[in-house]
Amino acid sequence: MARVLVIEDEPNMRRLIGLHLRQDGHTIHSVESLREAQQTLEQQDFDVILTDQKLPDGEGSRLLEMPGSAGSTGTVVLLTAFGTVELAVEAMRKGAFDFLTKPFAADNLRAVIARAAQHAQLRRENLLLRNTVEALEGDGEIYGTGTRIAALRELIRRVGRTDATVLITGETGTGKELVARAIHKLSARATKPLVTVNCAALPDTLLESELFGHEKGAFTGADRLRHGLFETAHQGTLFLDEVGEMSPNAQAKLLRALAEGKITRLGSSVSRDVDVRVLLATHRNLLREVEAGRFRQDLYYRLAVVPVEVPPLRERAEDIPVLAKHLLQQIASDLKMPVRTLHAKALKELQEYRYPGNVRELRNVLERACILSADPVIFSVNLPTASAATPNPAVPEEMDLRKALADWEKSAIVQMLGRTHGRKAEAARRLGLSKSDMTYKLAKYEISLPEEES
Repeated sequence: MARVLVIEDEPNMRRLIGLHLRQDGHTIHSVESLREAQQTLEQQDFDVILTDQKLPDGEGSRLLEMPGSAGSTGTVVLLTAFGTVELAVEAMRKGAFDFLTKPFAADNLRAVIARAAQHAQLRRENLLLRNTVEALEGDGEIYGTGTRIAALRELIRRVGRTDATVLITGETGTGKELVARAIHKLSARATKPLVTVNCAALPDTLLESELFGHEKGAFTGADRLRHGLFETAHQGTLFLDEVGEMSPNAQAKLLRALAEGKITRLGSSVSRDVDVRVLLATHRNLLREVEAGRFRQDLYYRLAVVPVEVPPLRERAEDIPVLAKHLLQQIASDLKMPVRTLHAKALKELQEYRYPGNVRELRNVLERACILSADPVIFSVNLPTASAATPNPAVPEEMDLRKALADWEKSAIVQMLGRTHGRKAEAARRLGLSKSDMTYKLAKYEISLPEEES
């Protein structure tokens, strides 16, 4: 079923066209002139535009050169009583999809509009492919067998069935986009577009144009109308990665889009309705960003309807065997080489490494090993992990080992408290300490915490 704009100045012909097309379930909006058509196209999008060639204020083919229609994903079909080969060829050259002459057969009209609607859908899908960034590692599946990943899968299943806004948090490289894709696949919007954009990869002005679109002439270089990603993702899902990098102005516009379901293109004063589910991700602590005045508080509470935290790889070492196996298969396919396997000692070393770059770093390590290893089995010597990447420091001729170990332990505790934002219990858990051990060591090393976070 398509949304069809009919531009016809003769009332009986408008009614006849509407009667035929509504039989196929199409939604029809009719106007009488080019001026009315242009005003309508500035406020609404259509799958098909069916226009008479001879109108009171000009030729229907002019729509192909007007902002709001030439830049639209809508498909234009011309209707005229003066059908000539020359006019048909010229209309096709300008971008028309098809050409009908009056009088027309009802079945012919319905068939042309059906093909035009299908063509419009294909154009939207092509636009989606151009605007979607490459997926992160994996094929959309969340790999792992541990309790942390099982809890994550269960949360994904719960939120996937809803239309709620989801804030996905986690360190860089943990696979936040994979989580977004899994949520989209489980939603009622799974057959509609999933559009992704990395907010950190675009300058402020370009990001606003990407998200909300712009009119021709809105700024230097805007030589044509551009639909934003909110419009591209209509009835689907929009995934905003690194949302914590957005400028205050972009944050304000995003808040309005979420609160009201409306967007405004740059250079326009006309609001447009959008039906989009928004998923967001960030490696930043947005509450801290709110406290620092870098992120809007009202936007944060609008985003964090359902927070989903993706655990770092170092906290789920039990998942590394199945994850490494999947990545090795993926690497073999990408590099067109036989699938490598891991020696037991190499796998153990992989599980003991801390992975500051998370899953992305694990793939990098395995890909390098696959390229450099001539054997079907990857041994620990082929892995540039902890031992290779961080050589053991030289031991001086004399040293106070107890003091060195104590200094290192104190430093580790302070760093972990920083990562957990002062949450003592969480820091103890990550360090493998009991709560009483942590309390003792805080006192021993005279490490003080803010009262509200201790």
